[in-house]
Amino acid sequence: MTPVAARSALLDGLLTEIREVAAGAPVVVAFSGGLDSSTVAALARDALGGDRVLLVTVNMGQYAYRRGNRIVLEMADQLGLPQRCLLGQGMQHVVQRGGPACNRCTRTIKLGMVKAASRGRLVLTGSNRSDTWGQMGVKVANGFYAPLLDLDKPQIRGLADELGLRIPRIGEHPGREGCKLKHLLKPLVSPTYHGRAVAEANEVLLEVLSSHGVRADLANVKIIGPLSRNVALVNVRPHPPAEVREAIRAALVRLPVLDEVRFVDGPQRLVVMAGPALAGDAAGRGWVARGRLAVDFAHPIEVEWRPSQNPRLRTFQVVDAVPAGTPT
Repeated sequence: MTPVAARSALLDGLLTEIREVAAGAPVVVAFSGGLDSSTVAALARDALGGDRVLLVTVNMGQYAYRRGNRIVLEMADQLGLPQRCLLGQGMQHVVQRGGPACNRCTRTIKLGMVKAASRGRLVLTGSNRSDTWGQMGVKVANGFYAPLLDLDKPQIRGLADELGLRIPRIGEHPGREGCKLKHLLKPLVSPTYHGRAVAEANEVLLEVLSSHGVRADLANVKIIGPLSRNVALVNVRPHPPAEVREAIRAALVRLPVLDEVRFVDGPQRLVVMAGPALAGDAAGRGWVARGRLAVDFAHPIEVEWRPSQNPRLRTFQVVDAVPAGTPT
């Protein structure tokens, strides 16, 4: 069987499965405008008809990329499907106050708000083998259905191509785009200080790269340091030319919420404080290092874990970063 035939068989099977699971009833798609949710939306449209599919997006306010907001509208138009927007920024301030908590945010804010807005309709998600939900979840449960659960990114890209989808990129990551707040690697205690730092720095970085015609594979500004100090770690891959690098630095140092700007030019050792639960969970620490931190850095990282004495730290906080091999 040729790869094209294999993708066609996969597509036909998914369309049939969606019709069976939905049983002809209207559905809601948790929609971000990215590869996964757009593919699910197109599948639902072709399986059920556009009049039975509603796209619902949870917008995170200042933590949503401006380009991402435009992509949501572009993709809804490309799909020919109605779209509704909910605002989740305020809830993020609560969820992230105890430290980075992407999975909790997905569960309680993104999926929770979409489920509440669905009014009993089945909610389709883009969970797949590339994320934690895809690795640990089940296809149909509690009013949610993940048609792509057993698939990896190459398979999903193949489906998107076959469905004729043209999905723009924000430019922050080759596969995990959408929320600037995931680059805040410490508790969101002050939205006007910590929150503004990660929101404004990441927007500025993409604006400078775009203005210089630089197309990066990965581009983000991580905000680390103690709570009283915002240290910006700039990750761009491949490394930009010297004049672009200086333009990035000049733009970032003008932000009053940043106290220091550093470029990630090589392998790093991160000094990370672990909350009580994470400090006693070796598997959890391993996942944070490999699945949460390493994937967004322009160079390899190693993690130096330290137990935190802060009882309010629920997850973790990156307090410093030094070149790998630097004496402790």
